[in-house]
Amino acid sequence: MPSLIVLHYTAMNSAQAALHRLCDPAYEVSAHYLIGADGTLWQMVDEKDRAWHAGAGSWHGQTDINSRSIGIELDNTGKHPFPEPQLTVLDRLLTQTMARWSISPHRVIGHSDMAPGRKIDPGPRFPWQRLEYLNLAGQRGRNNDPQCASMRTFRTLVENAGFPPDVDDETLLAAVRLRYRPWANGPLAPADFVPLASKDR
Repeated sequence: MPSLIVLHYTAMNSAQAALHRLCDPAYEVSAHYLIGADGTLWQMVDEKDRAWHAGAGSWHGQTDINSRSIGIELDNTGKHPFPEPQLTVLDRLLTQTMARWSISPHRVIGHSDMAPGRKIDPGPRFPWQRLEYLNLAGQRGRNNDPQCASMRTFRTLVENAGFPPDVDDETLLAAVRLRYRPWANGPLAPADFVPLASKDR
């Protein structure tokens, strides 16, 4: 039974090219859904069946993400904003899928969340705050006064949030920023702790 939803972008030039790739057994990659830039929705794998979309990684210590997740591909190269027709369909699909399988908002993640350093999709242009506002993704924290801005504390908070701990500090910081502060750069800063404040997961 699926307990996670993993969001991806296709990194291809068109939805048709992505559809061809996802349906060709030679490529050994698949996903449950593909949403075109114009809002067209394709279902390629039944939700109760395994799709090959996640690869190596983990979330909250659980591995074999393919066996426990629903994969949604978004037609996007990663270099441009996600259009409103596509996001409207994603909102509806997430609402329906989360209800069907009793998946909580904190179990809707990006490919980059579960595979830091290996994957960067759905990328820095993905509107996570839109999903948070609609309760379709976990709410970020609002702690504006972190007491101890050390890397050790950061790693503890990040692991509690679900991110895999078995990567180096720089890779982990980049993955968390990709989700919460994609414009940020430089060394670990107090602002990096704000979205990781303790909250129900």
